[in-house]
Amino acid sequence: MIRVANAPVSYGAFEQTVGVLPNVPDAAVVLDAIAAAGYEGTELGPPGYFGTGGHLRDALEQRGLRLAGAFVELDFPGSLEPLETTLDAIARYGAQPILCDCGPRDGDIDLDGVARAVELARSRGFEPTFHHHMGTRVQTPREIERLLEGTDVALLLDTGHLTAAGGDPVQALRDWGDRIEHVHLKDVSLEVIGRAADWDEAWRNGAFCELGAGDVDLRGFFDALGGYDGWIVVEQDWFPGDGGDPAAHIEAQRCNRRWLREHVGL
Repeated sequence: MIRVANAPVSYGAFEQTVGVLPNVPDAAVVLDAIAAAGYEGTELGPPGYFGTGGHLRDALEQRGLRLAGAFVELDFPGSLEPLETTLDAIARYGAQPILCDCGPRDGDIDLDGVARAVELARSRGFEPTFHHHMGTRVQTPREIERLLEGTDVALLLDTGHLTAAGGDPVQALRDWGDRIEHVHLKDVSLEVIGRAADWDEAWRNGAFCELGAGDVDLRGFFDALGGYDGWIVVEQDWFPGDGGDPAAHIEAQRCNRRWLREHVGL
């Protein structure tokens, strides 16, 4: 069964903004917006943003939300302490740990390091998935292939990041479908990317757009999705600039949820 979630990054709340920028909405505002838009769940966001322990449990239960996953950046190889912290936070929720390289793009990722992280998660009763991501050492289709060939970790398929990296999400379903256990559904504007000096500038300038407004073949993606059984997490990453209005991005997530109902029946 497919379930649809959202994520705090869609509202400007992530590791680089929470506690740093002034116009990031409070956690309660984000959770209320996710529930009101009709999403069934959310990803965790930065550690502690939604609270911890009983506070986190109550915040989710009061809104009828489930925890879909938890993103954690790691330096492969490097300390696994951030993963330990994340696993502690999601231990009671059945959420999926989402591994991601912290970058930068300075060579090949250390596959032994990935394997160590996977082994740690499994030793705690979790089956992790790996998020390919722009600006990291697992960005391009070839780098994803190398990861899948060299490890047994499941793949998080991100339609926006893959398209931005020159890949095709529809082809990815054909090639890697048996390894995909989590989906981030994004649309992306290649025009915005083409105007920017680099990815960081494109991302900050709104490369990720509302569903149906960009260059991802979303209808083709859903046609090819087949028997996928898991979370689809809608994301529209927003970096809050000076004077950025969270209200516009709250409305955008309502529009994204409505797009899914109207166009693919989810």
